[in-house]
Amino acid sequence: MKIAIVKLSAMGDIIHAMVALQFIKKANPSIEIDWFVEKAFIGVLEDNPDIDNIYALDLKSIKKKKTKLFSQISLIRKYSKNSYDLVIDAQGLIKSAIVSKLLGKNRVGFSKTSTRESLSSSLYNKKIDSDYSKNVIERNLDILLKPLNIEFNKESILDKKPFLYFKDGFDFSDLLSKEKKNILLVVGASWPSKMYSKEKFAKIVNSIDENFIIAWGNEEEKSIAQTIAKTSKAVVLPRLSLNDLKALVSKVDLLIGNDTGPTHMAWALNIPSITIFGCTPGYRNTYETDINKIIESKSKVNPERLNKDDYSIANIDENRIVEIMKDLLFEGKR
Repeated sequence: MKIAIVKLSAMGDIIHAMVALQFIKKANPSIEIDWFVEKAFIGVLEDNPDIDNIYALDLKSIKKKKTKLFSQISLIRKYSKNSYDLVIDAQGLIKSAIVSKLLGKNRVGFSKTSTRESLSSSLYNKKIDSDYSKNVIERNLDILLKPLNIEFNKESILDKKPFLYFKDGFDFSDLLSKEKKNILLVVGASWPSKMYSKEKFAKIVNSIDENFIIAWGNEEEKSIAQTIAKTSKAVVLPRLSLNDLKALVSKVDLLIGNDTGPTHMAWALNIPSITIFGCTPGYRNTYETDINKIIESKSKVNPERLNKDDYSIANIDENRIVEIMKDLLFEGKR
């Protein structure tokens, strides 16, 4: 059996869906899996042994240049010759539903009431019900496993194997300490209202004598990282490729970050983490475990109507994060 998974973006959403791969391969190792993704995120998927082929699309380029639409359609039609037995749209958007329709005849996607862009469901042959307010990990397992009649439960999710892979690349020996705990800070996010304050990040760094390093992905995030470093003992990392970021996350003792893709890498790699939530729902956007903790503002968040003007993340007391950090790093040793 040959299946195509359409999950185009963004980084965190792709990571949340990737956990399904090990369930599929365990149930049926002979299934061939191809994954269609926006080219900016191909590095998240690379080197995963459960994926046979990764196909990069550039649908975002259409916004800048409308004529790109024709070349992208042509490219997708070319891939449709791979003769997929099943195409699963794990995104639930109109654009991903169109990609799925172009790829194959047998298509599965979210039902009309299970996705924000309900029109997308009209392009599927089979529709899967999964409450939109449900945890995103479980939603991704619903859409990717139910069409294949593969069962899962909470225990099987908690027992997952790490599922991000990478090649040896960047030398972190000068940045990682052998004597102190290595704590990675992820200070950026897609919206300003999802970002914890740089002043409070600095206070977290100054609360404990350990090795803090800061990752960034663009110039704005670099500036934030540099400001934190000026008022603390944290070290700003050079810009890393997705391969090297995955490698780094696998090596640290703890990751503290906003609700954004690089933070979710910790959950994927079974690395301790603290994810900070304000205008997005913590109960929905990650899977809390004994080592992966969430801390939320007091906002009542509606996952179907996110308020980008909700800056309640700024009101979270950094001392709450410090206490969780110490528990994760030194549990039983204090």
